Amino acid sequence: MKILYYDCFSGISGDMNLAALVDLGVEQSYLLQELKKLDIQGYSISFTSDQRKGISGTRADVTLTDKTGQTPPSFKFDGLTSITQKQAHHQDHHESRNYADIRKIIHQSGLNDNVKRISLEIFRKVAEAEAHVHGKPVNIIHFHEVGAVDSIVDIVGAAICIDYLKPDKIISSYIQLGGGMVKCAHGTFPVPAPATAEILKGIPVKLGAVQVETTTPTGAAILAALVTEFTDKPNFKITRIAYGIGHRDNAIPNVLRVCLAETTENPAMDYVQSTATMLECNIDDMNPELYEYIMDKLFEAGADDVYFQPIIMKKTRPAIKISVLCQPSSVPSVENILLLETSTLGLRKYDVEKTMLKRNWKTVETKWGTVKVKLGLVNDKIVKTKPEYEDCLRIARGNNVPITDVYSEVSILLNLQP
Repeated sequence: MKILYYDCFSGISGDMNLAALVDLGVEQSYLLQELKKLDIQGYSISFTSDQRKGISGTRADVTLTDKTGQTPPSFKFDGLTSITQKQAHHQDHHESRNYADIRKIIHQSGLNDNVKRISLEIFRKVAEAEAHVHGKPVNIIHFHEVGAVDSIVDIVGAAICIDYLKPDKIISSYIQLGGGMVKCAHGTFPVPAPATAEILKGIPVKLGAVQVETTTPTGAAILAALVTEFTDKPNFKITRIAYGIGHRDNAIPNVLRVCLAETTENPAMDYVQSTATMLECNIDDMNPELYEYIMDKLFEAGADDVYFQPIIMKKTRPAIKISVLCQPSSVPSVENILLLETSTLGLRKYDVEKTMLKRNWKTVETKWGTVKVKLGLVNDKIVKTKPEYEDCLRIARGNNVPITDVYSEVSILLNLQP
């Protein structure tokens, strides 16, 4: 299996990603020729060798031009221009574009279908984030930082490079966001910028390596759209390493490291890999009547799973261990419930890695009513089925039939269906 791995220890931006993938082996001439299939003007792009903290790699420069094709000195981006200044330049020299405009540009281009699909998926991540932040419909959102020509080039260029490399799987480390404050089109905000934070919901991140923004909305959207697994403990054999050089000189190397790797582990199985947090506490002095209430509260707080185990504690006291599996974003809410609504004085937590079957749903029409069925998939093949208990219970009670008869009926109907 061919793996593309993003090591985002210093974050990611659109130009760093483009530079890193060219450094990894994407032919510059091919990339530039494909970008010409977009009906947009007013830019030039170049790739040069550069270094940060002694690390050599490739730097990408997308330079915006005026109508004559010239680049005024104050109009060339060096990566240090504030976003508000960049936005002002875009408004002066380039038409404003919304999500519908960008979709039209991509659909009408001569790019292949896979590049169009990847490009639109990345832009969709940004559009949905902007729409949520501003409280507006997706199609009328006018992109600020990512609607301009240079970011269209970054995003479509990323899609061209991924289509060129054709990895079987894309993995990323946890994403470093940086710190401090960042200037956006609507003002100055703490890192991460609002759109970046929205795009990366549910994705493992880190903060504070440096006091500047290290991950931009474009970089975040590329990862959110392409990556299927986020882990700081990859397990593969690296075959090639490349570096995309950023424009700042930070306290840590301002580079994006990417790797091509191979693995023979489950080469034909498209299992879903993810990370979660496990929280646990031991309780030997709480009214047992409260456990059902606590379990309900934990699920309401976002827990993926909650279970109780009988254990024997010190002085041979019978007790219950409460275990809660949840996403990192739900940890604060779960902690509050365990510490404030149970009798425990403390808890422990640790990260776990999850391997899961892909899941889907279908409905089955029994002679008593409709039952939803959860499907477990491997390589698009159904390997497991599980009728929804609540549906079977409702039908059994409503029709005064044994619930086992409902399960049997569903099983028979599933075997008859193609």
